[in-house]
Amino acid sequence: MSYPEQIWPRCAASAAIFRADTVLLIERGAGALKGRWSLPGGHIEAGETAEDAAIREVAEETGITGRILGRLGTIDYWFVAEGRRVHKTVHHFLLRAEGGELSDADIEVVEVAWVPLTELPTVLEYDDERSLVARAPQLLEESA
Repeated sequence: MSYPEQIWPRCAASAAIFRADTVLLIERGAGALKGRWSLPGGHIEAGETAEDAAIREVAEETGITGRILGRLGTIDYWFVAEGRRVHKTVHHFLLRAEGGELSDADIEVVEVAWVPLTELPTVLEYDDERSLVARAPQLLEESA
């Protein structure tokens, strides 16, 4: 199978939010990620920093507001959509929850939940996200 040479770059931001021994996850309700649990996040809008996008996306998808404590890392990957090769870069951050109430009102989200860290290996869909989340406790200690 061959694909067109046109490459469509996409940038996104995501965040891990911890509370006690849990992390905030969303179950996606649309697209290729439908039914999969992941960290909340989405595309960076024009004029927006990755940090601002992470804060906005978390609030939109979960109802929780927060502030950035640190950078967890960046994940790059390729896929094909709409007949184009897509190079996606996702910037991941650690956020401290500062307010709001859990909400799954976002059309892209089926469910929002505080998931125990011990359940992440079976709930969180992607290995690369599990690796990033594993770095968070150390960053939390350093920011305390």
